[in-house]
Amino acid sequence: MLVGFVLIVAGLLALIYQGFSYTRSKEVLSLGSLRTEMKTTERVDIPPIVGGLVLASGVALVLLSRKSKK
Repeated sequence: MLVGFVLIVAGLLALIYQGFSYTRSKEVLSLGSLRTEMKTTERVDIPPIVGGLVLASGVALVLLSRKSKK
């Protein structure tokens, strides 16, 4: 049942945000003690169908776990 609730929350977050961003640092230049870094922000998109499938899986797990307890 706990896994079902986690999947429901993850599915809802995927549907609301439709992805996430992260920052990557890359060393561009290194001359002795002089170092230059370049920071880039990249985005990972999550298709809405994936969020919907995760949400539906969580609901199914919760419903199945309730039936098995009865």
